[in-house]
This record gives sequence, structure tokens and C-alpha cells, in this order.
Amino acid sequence: MTIDRRALGFGGSERAVYAADPWTTRGRLYPEDDSPTRSDFQRDRDRIVHTTAFRRLKHKTQVFIAQDGDHYRTRLTHTIEVAQIARALARALKLDEDLAEGVALVHDFGHTPFGHTGEDALHEVLLPYGGFDHNAQSLRIVTKLERRYAEFDGINLTWESLEGLVKHNGPLLTPDGVGTRGPVPQPILDYCELHDLELATYASLEAQVAAIADDIAYNTHDIDDGLRSGYLTFDMLEEIPFLAGLMAEVRARYPHLEPSRFTHEIMRRQITRMVEDVISVAQQRLSSLRPESAADIRAADQVIATFSDAMAETDRQIKAMLFKRIYRNPDIMRIRAGAAQIVTDLFGAYMASPKEMQSHYWVDHIAGLADAPKARHVGDYLAGMTDTYAISAHRRLFDHTPDLR
Repeated sequence: MTIDRRALGFGGSERAVYAADPWTTRGRLYPEDDSPTRSDFQRDRDRIVHTTAFRRLKHKTQVFIAQDGDHYRTRLTHTIEVAQIARALARALKLDEDLAEGVALVHDFGHTPFGHTGEDALHEVLLPYGGFDHNAQSLRIVTKLERRYAEFDGINLTWESLEGLVKHNGPLLTPDGVGTRGPVPQPILDYCELHDLELATYASLEAQVAAIADDIAYNTHDIDDGLRSGYLTFDMLEEIPFLAGLMAEVRARYPHLEPSRFTHEIMRRQITRMVEDVISVAQQRLSSLRPESAADIRAADQVIATFSDAMAETDRQIKAMLFKRIYRNPDIMRIRAGAAQIVTDLFGAYMASPKEMQSHYWVDHIAGLADAPKARHVGDYLAGMTDTYAISAHRRLFDHTPDLR
């Protein structure tokens, strides 16, 4: 008994001509038989959700260390919010929703414990060996470090999903081969030798909506978490005209609303206005470009899914407020210093004695390696840690562990 895939329902309306087509994917590095019940992009999304890296996001910091409270966002809850917004944008623009969701779900796999603090600390100790980049680490995870399948390392995602992971923030190279944001991380260059991700072009529109969904999600939920923590106040939000307008709107409609509901009403309006702004800009740019295929999106000389000039200014104002009031708050900086010390101490301990990496599958094989490959293995191990595991590992190896409260 056989299944007719073309007769199955895969959700959503008919895709636009410029959407990525799962039925004509550029394929996987290691060829596999088609699934009778799922498109290739659905399979990618499902594989991403079932990885160890995805589960670890539950205990990785977004902004506030998990010990600070159960209701703050973690890297996992952030990722889920990004995926929801990306899927909404993809549906509105008649894109492949599964590809957009998959790119959103995988985009933070390479993040270290303790958020950007951990990444900065790991980059510092790895500078003599090529440094650390969380985007390149995400690629290493899905192409090399996940060990689940009998026939290959990684999870063998399609070209389109890997392209979206690597290029969702735009091309990495100019047409002349110069890095658009500095040198391209070596792990990305190495992979492209095997499976060219065309680093000088834009990614699919599905990847672009995942990227802007990331901005929308963290701008909104960092304000929400900032209000909950007390680092932000409603008076501070009034300094940004866009947010002041939203608050005035909510107060006019609900004059006696309790603070928690008031916050939610602001946040839901912020997400809606930002999503609608992106849709409007994308529609205008698509109307001008008149793309006939996903290839036309990649060949365009500009990003399609982005904010209008006015919303981009609001985005800058929100980020500036978040940096001033939260990310650079003295209390947060003290905690960041302790988190950086944990990462730095663990790197030194594992370089000196790789056997201390007790749970790693290759721990018995790296003691004799030169420093550069050994450092990359240690970096992989540290980047994969959750906050809680890093703290417990440090307590096992050192007499004093910084208090991250």
C-alpha cells in the first residue's frame, strides 16, 4: 500500500512563486530517500526539535540567569517565541512555513551557557585558535557534533535550512569575496568546501523572516522581563515615543488595569505593530522586485523582510534602552563577570586535563592532540553546556564558584 504525497495536506495556502519549494530542494549533503508523509523542510524542523542541542536550550540564559526566577525567558522559550513569529510572517507572505520555523528553531543552537557573556568569554580564550562564533557553532552542531544517525554525523539538514542558519542575517561575503562582517569563521568556510552555501547572496525569504522575528521577539520579551525584574519601569518606557503611544492607547481603553495585564497589553501590541510593519515593507519590496523564484530573492541587492525606517529607529531606541538599563546595569555586569570567570576557568582546566570532560564521547582520544584541535574540542564541550551544568562542573573542579545572583 502506497501513499500519494501530493494528495496529502501540508498546511497553509498555496505558496508564492518566490517561496522556497520543498519539492525541489537542493538536497542534503548525504542523499536520503524521500519521506512519504512529510516534505523535506518538515523533516528538517522535526530533526531540529529532537536534537540534544534543542533540549539544552531549556537551561541556557537569555538575559537573566535561570536562578533569578522561573518566569524569565530562557534560550528555549526565546526560540519558541521566535519560531511563532517567523511562522506568522511566513504565512502572511505565502512562504514555506516549515522552513521559516526550522531556521528559527535552530538559529541559537550554538549559544554558550550564560548568554552573550559566555560567548564573549569563550571567544577570548579561543582567540589563539580561531575564536568562537555562535553562528558557526550552530553549523558545527547540525553538521558534525550531533551524533544520532547510523550513516552520518550531524542531522543532515537540507541545503536551504543550512543556508538559512548561516545567512539569515545577510550575506557573509561581498561579490568580491570580502567578509561583510569581518573574516568568515573557518567552520563555515570548511563546510562550504563540501556543500557550497553561496555566502555572497542573501538567504531565502523564509530565513529573512526568521531573522527579523528574532529582533521582534527579544525586543519585546526583554522589556517584559526587564519590567518583571524591576530594572525597567513604565516611566522609562515613556522615553521611547513608540512605547509611550502604546501605553497611552492601553490606558485609554483600560484605565484601571493591573500592572501585569497592562504589561501584556503593551507587549502584544508591540509584537503586532512590528510584525505588520515587516509585512508592509516586504510587500512593497516584493512589488518592486517582482521575483519569479526563490533564486530572485537570493540575487536581490537588498533584504526583503525588514523594518521601515521609522520602525528601525524605534528598534534602535529600544535596544539602546535595554543596553543602558539592563545589559549594562551594574548588578547584571557583576553577574556577567562571575559567569565569564566560570567559562574561563573551565577552559583552562579542560585544556590542562581533558579527562575532566567526563561525559564527552571523545575524551579518551584527545589528550595527545596539539593545542589547536584540542582547544576546538574543549570549545565544543563548553559551548554545549547548560548554565546549570557549567556551574556544577566548576564547583567540582574549584574551591570557589562565583555566586550568579
